[in-house]
Order: sequence, then C-alpha cells, then structure tokens
Amino acid sequence: MIEKIEISDDEKIELSPGELAPGEVHPSAFAAHQFICAIPKTTLMLYQESLASVALSGNRLADICSETLRRLLDGEPVSDRYLLGLAWQLRLLEEENNDKLSKEIG
Repeated sequence: MIEKIEISDDEKIELSPGELAPGEVHPSAFAAHQFICAIPKTTLMLYQESLASVALSGNRLADICSETLRRLLDGEPVSDRYLLGLAWQLRLLEEENNDKLSKEIG
C-alpha cells in the first residue's frame, strides 16, 4: 500500500515545473510497487531477513530497506520515497542473484 496524503482545495499551492505537491505520490512509485510485487513472496521474505541481518551491523541502507519491506509485507502504508529506494535496492539484489545463477549454469 502506497501512502497518499490528500490535500483540500483550500490548500492549493504554487508549484514549480517538475515539483511534486506535498502529499502527491511520485508517479514512479506505482511502477516500483509493481516491480516489488512481481518478486515471489518467499524471495521477498528471504531478502527481508537478509537485510535485517545486515542491519544489525549498523548498515543504514539495510536497516531502512528491511523495515520498509517488513511494512510492505505486513500491508502497512509505505511512502513513495521509501518504496522507490526499496525497489532500487531489490533490483540490485535481483541482478546480483541472476548474475550468480548465470555463472553457476554457464
């Protein structure tokens, strides 16, 4: 679930071109959510466990991604910026796993 904040008509503000309104979801967040949801749940759970383990050593990226993934798996709201960061990190993990698999097969 992507967290969305509603803004009333009374709160209209001037935006510069390319600027998101407060509470407006980044358009790429929906693609990021689709990407994450396309990864099998068992794999996501494995990633969450691995990230949580690495976070114990003080790795801030792993800490943030682990907690974001936990919230997503539990159906809790996740803001677009956390979702985009998680999708990017999972993409890197997926590429790394695919590279290892290709080397083992080839």
